[in-house]
Amino acid sequence: MTEKINASGQCLCGAISIEVTGAEREIHACHCSMCRRWNGGAPGFATQVDSVTFNGEENLGRFESSAWAERGFCKACGSSLFYLLKPDTYIMNVGCFDDPDVFELHGEIFCADKPSMYALAGDHPRHAQMP
Repeated sequence: MTEKINASGQCLCGAISIEVTGAEREIHACHCSMCRRWNGGAPGFATQVDSVTFNGEENLGRFESSAWAERGFCKACGSSLFYLLKPDTYIMNVGCFDDPDVFELHGEIFCADKPSMYALAGDHPRHAQMP
């Protein structure tokens, strides 16, 4: 089982700050087309958390990206914050945390969808789809 930590962070403009408990240190990069569009072309680096508290929730936008999930973002600056697997499993974008160096890339998913223009370094599992 992966080590879990508590972490804090915010969106680009600071209108939303977050406090999470139980963030998994071992993260995955997702290369699916939705994550790449959501992140502006790069893969999504994310960690599942036990719980999250949002400060500035009036600035939080939600987009239902599928019947089973929604994506959260800051309405003021557009920062991508989370993927919510309904009903209550939050998977947070690692880029919003104050100290992303506490996380370590453990694997990649949807590599069959990855564009050829980039490759992530390191020796970790790479899955064509969701394992």
